[in-house]
Amino acid sequence: MRVGPGTQYDVEWVYVRPRIPLEIYQEYGNWRRVRDWQGTSGWVFGPLLSGRRTAVTAPWSKDKIALRGKPSVSSLVTAWLAPEVIVELVRCDGQWCRVAVNSLAGFVRQTRLWGIYPNDIL
Repeated sequence: MRVGPGTQYDVEWVYVRPRIPLEIYQEYGNWRRVRDWQGTSGWVFGPLLSGRRTAVTAPWSKDKIALRGKPSVSSLVTAWLAPEVIVELVRCDGQWCRVAVNSLAGFVRQTRLWGIYPNDIL
């Protein structure tokens, strides 16, 4: 991640963990200005970004997040996820997202995820 949109700008941060969700909020040529869930922002060369959608479970929460078998609060909890777990977004209907993490899959309320806007459909 660079401080400006070009290789002449200093490298400010290097992400080594794969699949980190980033919000793109500005474009300049092939460069994208991005922000992560912790508020770190900077410029990344666009071709280095993947179109694969991921999210982070409620980084603002101190409580665990329910992973449910069906998209309903009355559905059984199949697992509890800690805050800041990176999940793959399979699909979202605006209220619930089907997510996958390691060998688990299930549904999480969309408002409990950073990386997809409320009411967005995927």
